[in-house]
Amino acid sequence: MHTHNNLYHKIYSYNNLLLAFKKARKGKTKKDYVIQFKYNLKENLLRLQERLLSETYKPRPLKRFIIRDPKTRVIHVSFFEDRIVHHALCNIIEPIFEKIFIHDSCASRKNKGNLFAVKRFNLFKRKASNNGKLISDIFDDNFVSGYCFKGDIKHYFYEVSHNILIKIIEKKIADEKVINLIKLILINGQEKEDIGMPLGNLTSQFFANVYLNELDYFVKHKLKAKYYIRYVDDFVILHNSKEQLTKWKEQIDAFLKEELKLELHKEKSKVISLSRGIDFIGFRNFYYYRLLRKRNIRKMLIKINQYKNKQITKEKILESYQGWQAYAKWADTYKLREKISEMLINT
Repeated sequence: MHTHNNLYHKIYSYNNLLLAFKKARKGKTKKDYVIQFKYNLKENLLRLQERLLSETYKPRPLKRFIIRDPKTRVIHVSFFEDRIVHHALCNIIEPIFEKIFIHDSCASRKNKGNLFAVKRFNLFKRKASNNGKLISDIFDDNFVSGYCFKGDIKHYFYEVSHNILIKIIEKKIADEKVINLIKLILINGQEKEDIGMPLGNLTSQFFANVYLNELDYFVKHKLKAKYYIRYVDDFVILHNSKEQLTKWKEQIDAFLKEELKLELHKEKSKVISLSRGIDFIGFRNFYYYRLLRKRNIRKMLIKINQYKNKQITKEKILESYQGWQAYAKWADTYKLREKISEMLINT
């Protein structure tokens, strides 16, 4: 496998840091910390460049937040300057790994995302089943054949092994200075030694794909599963044989434990009939239709209630509504969207 060296100077080049700044400020141009950094932009970037060049750069401690939406998660937020470094790193090394990622790894990638995953699921469910039966001019999901193994990796971001991740990265990156920078980012703010990645970092999203690319290759090339889609730590495999999927489930669990020090979530990882509908990417996917998950609806209703009680601004509720509307239209939600629109108008 071809490895890449002499990359570090590309990371700290002024043009790359400037591009990284522009990416890091996207959607946050009115934030005080962005305005302050931009006020002396060239000086700030040159100072950061010097610390990277001399290898004296040290990331600042992460800010820690707890969110409940609906499950409780700890989100870490890096300081703005550190986010610039994250973008600068990913600008250079992400294209190297992008070439080896499988087509159906859908999260945090250009021209991919959750709607791409939905479309692929829609295609695969037809290929993995007998397309259902038409009874009295009504499509009936009860007559749909085919199964789905819905996989969920337990506590994924908290259990990623730094040592294994670095070994995977070193298959492609031979520049020791780049590796040292990655190690600095990984250990920042972690409670367990050599384990875990902070939820919220751009680098964590990228490294999540690098780490589970090993699983992708195992499923696609070792197990020869045709209809496989992964979105971060959630994945599905579709097949017309329940027995085959059950066997693959056992093999995948063994691979995760032995090679990546991870394991499947026992309660959430199941082989399910396509006729029952599959929870994936925020939708409950049936054969002939698609529903929005109740928690997605509930989140929008909470936002409307917050706006009604003057807890959020009109600008914020419109931003949330537009994003929700664009997402919800991919399900059979015409009446629901009309109702939500009416509620917003009357608030």
